[in-house]
Amino acid sequence: MVTIILYAFSFLISFVLVYLLIPPFGKLAFRFDFVDKPRKDVERKIHREPIPLTASYVIFIGFFITYLLVTRDLSLQTGAIFAGGVLLLIIGTLDDWYKTKGKDFPALPKLIVQVSAAILVYASGIAFTGFYNPFSGEYVLLPVFLQFLLTILWIFGVTTVINFTDGMDGLAGGISAISGITLFVVALAKGQSNSAIMAIILVGVTVAYLRYNKPPAKIFMGDAGATFLGFILAVIALDGAFKQATVLSLFIPILALGVPIFDNIFVVVRRFLQGKSIYQADASQVHYRLLRAGLNHKQVVLFLCLISTCLCLSSIILLLVQT
Repeated sequence: MVTIILYAFSFLISFVLVYLLIPPFGKLAFRFDFVDKPRKDVERKIHREPIPLTASYVIFIGFFITYLLVTRDLSLQTGAIFAGGVLLLIIGTLDDWYKTKGKDFPALPKLIVQVSAAILVYASGIAFTGFYNPFSGEYVLLPVFLQFLLTILWIFGVTTVINFTDGMDGLAGGISAISGITLFVVALAKGQSNSAIMAIILVGVTVAYLRYNKPPAKIFMGDAGATFLGFILAVIALDGAFKQATVLSLFIPILALGVPIFDNIFVVVRRFLQGKSIYQADASQVHYRLLRAGLNHKQVVLFLCLISTCLCLSSIILLLVQT
């Protein structure tokens, strides 16, 4: 009962913090001209009014204030997650600021910072170390270099795909919330309370953000917020679903994040084959393709959230099969 109350408290505090802070941060965005302006020459810019880009700071504040308040955890791992989040917030802000001026921020600094944030997490001890052999029941400990490589690829990959998904009101926030709920259920089933707390806090901040980001959006989180959400989702999976996993259960977090992962694998491969940078923004993601196919904005978001829910339910069924 105490644990249930703690999870409910974590959700409530994170929700209220973000819900109350978004309006004043939105006003600050207009004061500093930190807004996403509509552009007729860019297919991805489908809004018609300037939209504040300051939700990222509120999401960051809401997440960490709640986490520290609830857990009082000042460990090395918490410090690494915080430092990684700050790095992503800084580079994301620079990227968003360039976009407000109609310019593109260079891809290399973003790549270096995102990998650096992932390395911080790995160095703190949060890593994919191995899996249980389904035949012998023995734990297969991977070589250190492979642990490092897979951990960095996972964090960088999820950070990137959530950012790529943030191209439509309510989409990245909705999918992040659905994925967060799934990772919360998985952590509960595995008795991983810290991962469960992180997941439910993430759900709280994203649901509150969606109150202002649902179509038509009143605020955006920009690259800074989307990369931060992806980063936290990746960390939760590493600290929870991937920990002491069997071969089959390795697919649980992949399914939980299935929509952005599978769509953006397609996008990245397509951009690579076309000789484009994987960071080069275009309208090749599934949400833009669905718009061109004739669906309206709300239908696209609801459809993709439904697909995400189905994949997340599949991951939970997979979890039940394992237990």
